[in-house]
Amino acid sequence: MENLPPIVFLHGLATSGSRTWGENGWIDLARDSNRTPIIIDLPGHGQSYSDSENATFEQSIKYVESKFPQGEIDAVGFSLGARTLLSLASASPSRFRKLVVAGVGENLFTRDAERGKRIADAIAGISTNDDPESQYFRQLANAPDINQNLVTQLMQSPPVQLTEEMLAAVTCPTLVALGDQDFAGPATRLVNALPNSSYVELRGVDHFATPKDFSFIEATLKFIDAEPQW
Repeated sequence: MENLPPIVFLHGLATSGSRTWGENGWIDLARDSNRTPIIIDLPGHGQSYSDSENATFEQSIKYVESKFPQGEIDAVGFSLGARTLLSLASASPSRFRKLVVAGVGENLFTRDAERGKRIADAIAGISTNDDPESQYFRQLANAPDINQNLVTQLMQSPPVQLTEEMLAAVTCPTLVALGDQDFAGPATRLVNALPNSSYVELRGVDHFATPKDFSFIEATLKFIDAEPQW
């Protein structure tokens, strides 16, 4: 059997690798396939908080790269984690054997500053909005493995823009997975920008349900050759 590389897992905003991947069974499934899973937590997230100097979008990309193992990897990212992995794959495509990105689409190319501020306020605990998204991020940020100050600092930092020209450099096979009820969509522009992409639509799935969706898990494990060996 081919000696396959480790699988790096990168979570989304205001959560952690343990909650996103561990609690939803991904890590156990990867190990059942005789693969080595590696969870990386973004700055301000998870149990091992990073220094405040890493809590910007630009520095967080460098921070994640510093945690990569040596050699080639497979990688799975959700939302902010997917955006981060795409930035890294566009700069160093040879590091990636296969890449899976979920919970991203048109939102990579267009920025909603008002929505970003609303989410940042919810994470900081100063939001007066009672919309479901604000409530969800407020709840996420209250978890003991989130450093609200650092995550707020991250949200307030200058964004790192991805362009179609940058994504054209991501030459590894890439699976784009997006729920048909996800605000990040549509995925058309992203799929078309990636030179070696495939796409799976998650039926009846919104943004926040994506990591636990069985069809997403199944499609991802098949794509990266990590189906459990039972």
